[in-house]
Amino acid sequence: MDHRTPPGNIAPHIPAADWQRAQATGQPVVIVVRDTHPAGIPWRRALIPFAIAGAVVAGGWGLVTCLCLLLDAAAHTATVITGAAGPIGIGGITLKLARGKTT
Repeated sequence: MDHRTPPGNIAPHIPAADWQRAQATGQPVVIVVRDTHPAGIPWRRALIPFAIAGAVVAGGWGLVTCLCLLLDAAAHTATVITGAAGPIGIGGITLKLARGKTT
């Protein structure tokens, strides 16, 4: 390489004196990188998608539960209203919406 200045992004950790000496003598520059990461699966990268999927499933079940609760309340409300209203008659036809309590 015939650069007069050390490259900025390629090797910013090489001291300038060592770089210039390697350029002047033609010696290769050896860069040693120590691997600090343990071998195996990076658990954080694997667990985040499962956590998101679990939150989506829990939210879905929560929505289903709320819908069932609302439908149950609506059914009870309709039952109370029809029981209190009694028979409904239109013209000569009478329709009883709910059965009365038999004792």
